Amino acid sequence: MVREDGKRNFVMLEDGEKTKQFTGQMPRQAALKAARRLEGYDSYESEEDAKEDPTEIRLLERGTDRVHIYHAWAWTDTAPDDKPGWMQENEVSAVTRGNVSKQGIEHLDD
Repeated sequence: MVREDGKRNFVMLEDGEKTKQFTGQMPRQAALKAARRLEGYDSYESEEDAKEDPTEIRLLERGTDRVHIYHAWAWTDTAPDDKPGWMQENEVSAVTRGNVSKQGIEHLDD
């Protein structure tokens, strides 16, 4: 269901349970947010290594019966030189990046 600002809400399904909620105008935007929060990708320092071990994420679009399915992976990268002030104050030197590949859409049976 689309909000007034054009964003949609998606809920991550893990083992049939609704866990975390992500917001985005497109399903891919929400999937990228979810990918950056995946656990177990701390040791990967390049996208190529992380891409070899993708995790399937399933995002249920609120107000519909559509489940968007993605292969997702994440890796740790150095923070950019032009990082924002709050990162400089906290001496953050690494950021988590993520990427996704859409596998398809399923419809829930009621």
